[in-house]
Order: sequence, then structure tokens, then C-alpha cells
Amino acid sequence: MNSILLIGGGGHCVAVVDVIELEGNFQITGIVRPKSDGTEPVLGYPVLGDDDDLPRLLEETPQALVAVGQIATPALRIRLFERIKTLKAATPVIISPRAYVSRRAELEEGTLVGHGAIINAGVRVGFNCIINSLALVEHDVRVGNHCHISTGARVNGGVIIEDGCFVGSGTVLREGVRIGANSVVGAGCFVARDVATNSRLKS
Repeated sequence: MNSILLIGGGGHCVAVVDVIELEGNFQITGIVRPKSDGTEPVLGYPVLGDDDDLPRLLEETPQALVAVGQIATPALRIRLFERIKTLKAATPVIISPRAYVSRRAELEEGTLVGHGAIINAGVRVGFNCIINSLALVEHDVRVGNHCHISTGARVNGGVIIEDGCFVGSGTVLREGVRIGANSVVGAGCFVARDVATNSRLKS
């Protein structure tokens, strides 16, 4: 079985661990997180070091996944992803066996698809994204890089979500709308028209 290193040890990491264990394709070697976050194991997996230890750890385990969550900004996920790619890490796509991903969808490296999510035909999802539990991404949607589609969100057909966006829990995006780069659409919104770059929407 392939080994994988998880970068980040907070709440999102717990969800990532559960998906990887259920998928059964990878053995988690351990966790990398800042010393300030402590050294207690995460669901039984050891904390092996911090960012300074990544060159050594990735030599030993050359596959890794960013396991840090994203709400207000994708900056930390982007920084970590770029760091591990600079160090030549492989960053696989991880899909829960309890999700549905159409064989006519395309997912780029480093993306995680959580339990109960649905990704339909013609969808393209960029790299280092989170498609979280119970999210629906309908036909012909385009999701840019470093995006988080949160729990229970409904992204209807033909929507375009540009790089670095967050779509909150339970939010509905009407068919065909465009969400501008680096925007945050809060939980429970109904979005019926295009959203400008760097927008912050609340329900």
C-alpha cells in the first residue's frame, strides 16, 4: 500500500483521515504541523515534525496531501501546496468511496472529495481543492484551483467558480453564475447572479 503524509493537523485533518482510511488506497505515515499546535497524535497518527522537516519527511514519504481547511482565505493551503510541489511531492486525488464522481468529470491533483459528495458529468475541478461532505457539483461546472466547496453546498449546472473561492455550507449557486476569484460566499446563501472578484457574501 502507498504511504501518504498529511500536511496540517486541525479539524479538517480529522475528516481527511477518515476519508483516506475508508478509501483504503493509502497508509498514513503521519502528520506535519507547526510546533505551536502541539505534538499530540491525530486519531492515532503521530506528528512527525513541522514545515522545517518537510524535505526529510518527503524523501521518506514522497506523497502528501494538504489537510488544512479553508474558509476566509486559501493562502495557507496555497503556500503549503506550493511548498510540497517545490519539494517534488506527488499529490494524489482522494475520493471517498461514499462519494459519486462521474467518469466524465476531471479532478486535478491534491483534491479531496468527501463522504456523500456528488460530482456529475462534464465537471472540471482544479488542483488542491476540497469538495466537502454532501456537496453537489452539477454538470459542466468549472471549479478553479485552491477552492473549497463546503458541506451540503449546491452548485448547479454551468457555474464557474474561479481560483481561491470558498462556497459555504448549504449555499445554492444558481445555474450559469460566475463566482469571481478569491471570493467567500458564506453559509446558507442563494446566489442568483454573478459575483465580482474578492467579494464577501453573507446570508
